[in-house]
Amino acid sequence: MRLEEVPDPEAGVGQVVVRVRAAGVNPVDAYVRAGSYARKPPLPYTPGTDAGGVIESVGKDVTLNVGTHVYVSGSMTGTYAEKALCLEADVHELPSAITFPQGAAINVPYVTAYRALYQRAHAAPGEFLLVHGASGGVGIAALQIARVAGLRVLGTAGSPKGMKLVLHEGAHYALNHQAPDHFEQALTLTGGRGVDVVLEMLANVNLGKDLKILALGGRIVVVGSRGPTEIDPRDTMIRDAAILGMLLFNIPERELKAIHCALFSGLENGVLRPVIGKELPLAEAPKAHEDILKSSAYGKIVLIP
Repeated sequence: MRLEEVPDPEAGVGQVVVRVRAAGVNPVDAYVRAGSYARKPPLPYTPGTDAGGVIESVGKDVTLNVGTHVYVSGSMTGTYAEKALCLEADVHELPSAITFPQGAAINVPYVTAYRALYQRAHAAPGEFLLVHGASGGVGIAALQIARVAGLRVLGTAGSPKGMKLVLHEGAHYALNHQAPDHFEQALTLTGGRGVDVVLEMLANVNLGKDLKILALGGRIVVVGSRGPTEIDPRDTMIRDAAILGMLLFNIPERELKAIHCALFSGLENGVLRPVIGKELPLAEAPKAHEDILKSSAYGKIVLIP
């Protein structure tokens, strides 16, 4: 990646131009850039789908107003930029208490967490939830969303600092995923019955072990994986377990609208509060992609144009 000057985008029918104040960096951005993701954009391209900013101009048939503070959930031109061209449907009002960097941390993390927990796993109050990599963007979102809904939440992190953050953001228990026995610790914390739902960020490493600590009827939602893995199918049989995959691009429009409505409510009343771990200049996007894939994630990385 390199920083280049390009012409300013212009809004057409049903489109808006957002002045980007902060752009969110997600692991999926690094996968797309590396060519290892299921969807590959034509080259050259500007990365990024998430941003917080201000509507600078609007095209015909747009109901949003110039000057409105918004968060972005998709862009036609990429959000690692000073300005981004977006469809009106991908631009959402930002509650007044949420900063632009926090706005850049909403879409992929919070939509992923909500989709995984409630539209895929159908998590219910009182169930045990294990969130791998809970100190990262998706992990923190899942902790906040699950705790307020009455789940018993276990979260893993790779450092004492990360574990402290995990507890602060809603987990009942924090585990160090560097410890070889952290799966056994999780099982013990459930009283031996097992966890009901697992949010799996690194399935190629953890999936086989996740299956062995599931409760009867347990569900694993695969949010991320960096390669193939091997499991024992009998572990699914004896637990009536389900392994569920998800991609944001597969969410039906009606369900996506429902997610954003729920997120706005949580952001507005303070239940949901994105955590920013690091702000970097736009020119340091290559470093951001290196940092986002490290196991010691702490909050959200954002780029400031």
